[in-house]
Amino acid sequence: MIDPATFKQFQITGKVLTDHKYNTSHSGNISMRAGGKILIKRRGAMLGYLEPEDIIETDLYNTDSGIMLSSTETDVHRQIYLNTDAMAIIHAHNPFCVILSLIEDEITCLDAEGIYMYRKIPIIEVDNPAGPIDAAREVPKVLKNYPVVVVRGHGAFAKGNTLFDALQNITGAEQSAMIRYHIMLTGKPLKRDYSKEKFFSEW
Repeated sequence: MIDPATFKQFQITGKVLTDHKYNTSHSGNISMRAGGKILIKRRGAMLGYLEPEDIIETDLYNTDSGIMLSSTETDVHRQIYLNTDAMAIIHAHNPFCVILSLIEDEITCLDAEGIYMYRKIPIIEVDNPAGPIDAAREVPKVLKNYPVVVVRGHGAFAKGNTLFDALQNITGAEQSAMIRYHIMLTGKPLKRDYSKEKFFSEW
């Protein structure tokens, strides 16, 4: 049984993602690494209404019985944990990140906060964006060096030391994508292009 403090992180994270409309009622998945185990959302559970029994424990290194109940994207999470420094992972279908992934090759942040946190958000393309096999192979390669990556046409994966760290990255990336999208709609030039200013790299 998951301990109350850990479950609270899952519960808050799931509700924030749902309240921000980053997923449909049943989509998206979140997980934490716990030693040699992964704690991950149950397959088909609703992120905004998680119960303790919706958090499944499965082995980090080997396939076990937990895989029958855990998220269909469990292997993506497993490969991220095995190949990066991630201790928590969020996968969401951020609308503005997805929109920009269909027309751009990377999301260059234009807002000061986004530039400070990310500067740019990589976009990758895989043969089957909705399936876990290609994502399990390609997403960890990017998350070695970036806190968040977008799979073209599908959604974003973010890592962190805790679920709340990963939540900051997934929401921060979406905010920067939303700002960029609306600036593009205006068709007007920037009064100040923070992305080209040196002082951001010195913070």
